[in-house]
Amino acid sequence: MSDLNDDLVDVLWAGVAGENTAMPALRVSGEPALDSAFPVSDLATASIAVAGLAISQLVTSTTDVEPVVSIDRGLADAWFATAFRPVGWELPSPWDAIAGDYETADGWIRLHTNAPHHKRAALRVLGAPADRARVAAAVQHWRGAELEDAVVAAGGVAAVMLTEDQWLSHEQGAAVATESLAHRTPGRIAPGGFRMPNPARPLEGVRVLDLTRVLAGPVASRFLASFGADVLRIDPPGWDEPAIVPDMTLGKRAARLDIRRDPETFRHLVAGADIVLHGYRADALEGLGFDDTTLSALRPGLVVGRLNAYGWTGPWRNRRGFDSLVQMSSGIADTGRSWAHAAKPTPLPVQALDHATGYLTAAAVIVDLGRAWRSGYGSVASLSLARTGRALATASQLAPLRSVAQGPDAATAAFIARRDGQLPEPVAPFDGAGAAASVTRWPTSIETPWGAAEVLAQPLTVGSAVPRFDKSPRPLGSDQPRW
Repeated sequence: MSDLNDDLVDVLWAGVAGENTAMPALRVSGEPALDSAFPVSDLATASIAVAGLAISQLVTSTTDVEPVVSIDRGLADAWFATAFRPVGWELPSPWDAIAGDYETADGWIRLHTNAPHHKRAALRVLGAPADRARVAAAVQHWRGAELEDAVVAAGGVAAVMLTEDQWLSHEQGAAVATESLAHRTPGRIAPGGFRMPNPARPLEGVRVLDLTRVLAGPVASRFLASFGADVLRIDPPGWDEPAIVPDMTLGKRAARLDIRRDPETFRHLVAGADIVLHGYRADALEGLGFDDTTLSALRPGLVVGRLNAYGWTGPWRNRRGFDSLVQMSSGIADTGRSWAHAAKPTPLPVQALDHATGYLTAAAVIVDLGRAWRSGYGSVASLSLARTGRALATASQLAPLRSVAQGPDAATAAFIARRDGQLPEPVAPFDGAGAAASVTRWPTSIETPWGAAEVLAQPLTVGSAVPRFDKSPRPLGSDQPRW
């Protein structure tokens, strides 16, 4: 398999398949384009490939066809940044002006303030106005752990930078290390669930209720949509994420629904779904009256994929979090800083924990869908960004990329130098720099409500199935909440 870390593919496949099943045939081509202290390119290729392997297994288990999965490494890396490029117009920045890394009295902390209520919580704790210099001055008076605790207690989100050893000895890090990559619990059985998929469009007719937002869950549902699933994304009134909506609504319908005010419509949607994806914390879903047991009761045979930031056991199982925060907590940003010889926390060149967890979630629910079709049994698969991060760290220890010894390439070093407290925008590897420059990246032109755009070439094929999007991206709330 090219120079891909074969062990990582095996580990991820075993983690999402949930049993010792034979891995379908995989062909890898192309060259990696992401430089990092960690094998991020391996993770990108392996996680997308595993989702393709799940599609292949689904087809093989119900037909006589045995599709071969083919993946291009350079394109896999590119999809870990964005699949969507505006033509003649610009997307807004994905980052709030206050979000970023700040020096504390004893280290570094990251404040995540993209959501208005998270921003208000952080500013309230700091007693500072929405001015970056004033925030930085206020943060310097705090010890990192104390500020993290105060922001979280106020309803905000923040993470101090820990070393990998500190994370592994932390109660939450130790809990995550013992979790399965995709933990399964059984759902209810529905008689007569067998289907015969179309090898050219394996998920055609499959209904996916997508209750997820930034970023892993939408990646999962986008993958499902690309192989034919009918994905209905549900957002609450007032929610928006304009920087990523065009990318993350590819192939989907997008509706709004206040579940608290209209639980009957939500029950109807669940009852008509084959798969439900959600990124709610366990206590938040219970608070809405729809825990996973209730979802399964509404639709026997339902496949549920759920994900969170910090894992499903341990004291932080209900903590809010995002990719950049998990990188800080788990030692990734600190390891990157040492590798890059940088003064500041150095994250991965893309939000790899989000993207990889998204593809692994897609793989898990596809595997479970096949079982539901054969046996009628539904299931719940639980994944987390922190557990994916552990898989990445383990892969780094077992089979580090050549680039680890070399340090960052010029493009990565330039990003680090100019990022000014923000995550680097992953543009250089996808604008012709690096080993994958020869790949044709933007072959498909589309029209959107915002203007003309191009969609990145797909990195994956599964036999005769070439993923495509049957629906153009659209603003949130463009559709009605019905099947």
